[in-house]
Amino acid sequence: MNEAGFLQILIYLIALLVLSKPLGVYMARVYQDESIVANTWFAGLERGLYRLCGIQDKQDMRWQQYAGALLVFNLLGLLVVYALQTCQDWLPLNPQTLPAIAPDSALNTAISFATNTNWQGYAGEASMSYLTQMLGLTVQNFLSAASGMAVLVALIRGFSRRNTSSIGNFWVDMTRTTLYILLPLSLLLAIALVGQGVVQTFDRYATVKLQEPLTYSTPTVDAVGHAVLDAQGHPITQTQQSQEQTLALGPAASQIAIKQLGTNGGGFFNANSAHPYENPTPLSNFLEMLAILLIPAALCHTFGFLVGDSRQGWTLLAAMTLVFVALVFVTVSAEQHGNPALTSLGVDQASSIQQPGGNMEGKEARFGIVNSALWAVATTAASNGSVNAMHDSFTPIGGMIPMWLIQLGEVIFGGVGSGLYGMIVFALVAVFIAGLMIGRTPEYLGKKIEAFEMQMAAVIILIPPLLVLGGTALAVMTEAGKASILNPGAHGFSEVLYALSSAGNNNGSAFAGLSANVPFYNYLLGLAMLVSRYGLMIPVLAIAGSLAAKKHVPVGPGTLPTHTPLFAVLLIITVLMVGALTFVPALALGPIVEQLHMLAHP
Repeated sequence: MNEAGFLQILIYLIALLVLSKPLGVYMARVYQDESIVANTWFAGLERGLYRLCGIQDKQDMRWQQYAGALLVFNLLGLLVVYALQTCQDWLPLNPQTLPAIAPDSALNTAISFATNTNWQGYAGEASMSYLTQMLGLTVQNFLSAASGMAVLVALIRGFSRRNTSSIGNFWVDMTRTTLYILLPLSLLLAIALVGQGVVQTFDRYATVKLQEPLTYSTPTVDAVGHAVLDAQGHPITQTQQSQEQTLALGPAASQIAIKQLGTNGGGFFNANSAHPYENPTPLSNFLEMLAILLIPAALCHTFGFLVGDSRQGWTLLAAMTLVFVALVFVTVSAEQHGNPALTSLGVDQASSIQQPGGNMEGKEARFGIVNSALWAVATTAASNGSVNAMHDSFTPIGGMIPMWLIQLGEVIFGGVGSGLYGMIVFALVAVFIAGLMIGRTPEYLGKKIEAFEMQMAAVIILIPPLLVLGGTALAVMTEAGKASILNPGAHGFSEVLYALSSAGNNNGSAFAGLSANVPFYNYLLGLAMLVSRYGLMIPVLAIAGSLAAKKHVPVGPGTLPTHTPLFAVLLIITVLMVGALTFVPALALGPIVEQLHMLAHP
């Protein structure tokens, strides 16, 4: 890596870590209901919302009530998004008169946005009306992100409270997260993005005249849509010429802002953050990439502030950052080395084709390799499915790192709320392992970690691998699953494994080459997204309720310090070992064997 590439990564990390501290403290003050500018201005609106909805904001909930409110609220959101899609052909704000979405695709998308996954089997500009994008998808970007943050805050209360059965009020946590954190940040970022050229309009798509006519060939088809063949069995084509182009527009900037800040990732346009109307400049690219990890990083400080020991938050943030930086450099290195197989191609023995500047296939020239690889690692470290380059076009190792980051459970920063509560669960496992080593009941933040907490932690850790590996096996064993695989061999397997990894860990990014918008994958991936989201949230809330009921245990000579570099290393080893033991055998069938084939090319 040259100096310019190293400097780009360094500037990004410095900006992320510097901004995370004040934002983390601000969010802690929001959840503690301390006086801040935002709740001074909007306190009346907050109280009005509670009265309108009949919410008793001073009444705390047991974890079962908290979980019930979460599930009901998210189910209602899912149904609204489904209804908007299936009825959009006769609803307003549809200037292109786009038809209704097919039921299986609509269900998959509704589940995807309700679960903060934002997997997209459709092309946004060709499928979704403005109303569906705004009222359905953008609203769910806020609410699904707020749901994850609410669960995290409930878990933190489990550590900070003593001898109580309550973990807070779901409705209050949701309202304050949305009103005082997500909305202000999204407004600021949306204004900045509009200034960079991201579109924000209700106008119809624009038709413009091309500077030069475009000539292209299309296959000739018969009355039923089948290609017409010549005597040799080759498709017959006809030459066509186009004098104009249609430019898709829409209220994109408002959705792009929250899709990044909420670690959602759903693109307004099909090309996502590689589209010039979503991400037009290097500055917009930096701001969007910074937004992806900003709240997850800041929540580490929120955690330390709320448990009364800022060192705990710094330890978790350090563990996340160390893994993140290491994997960024692996990915950048793999992409800058490119595909050595291309150096052996040539028209004669004396010439060869080099891959200039590394592997630029599937990348935007305005971003280059470093920013493309950095985005790929950031978006898969977080629960964010946005992309500014095609992961499927990365080298095998360059594509494997984002896939493995997803498979780690997205705890290296992770989604807003969900990443940190996942990392805390791994911290519980780490202190439990350390306790077994010295023959002492493990403790974390003054609470004994006993059988119930470890049972719930085991459920949380085992559900995603079961969904990913089981779903992948089902897809490659059935005709319906194999019918959508367009690439043979190891790469085709990688595409299926990536899709299930993305759905089973609520990420949303994808490799190309898999026709996933078919009933088999829509239902399979939809089920994986549902179970991986709520199948983890409920055990986390159960842990929160169990911890809140415990008394505080004073620090003793046998207590493992959880704010030291030693514990950060133990935590990293725990996360990586679980990921390695679980997924390396599957990765060996896909990107690892593909890398070996590439290196073995003559």
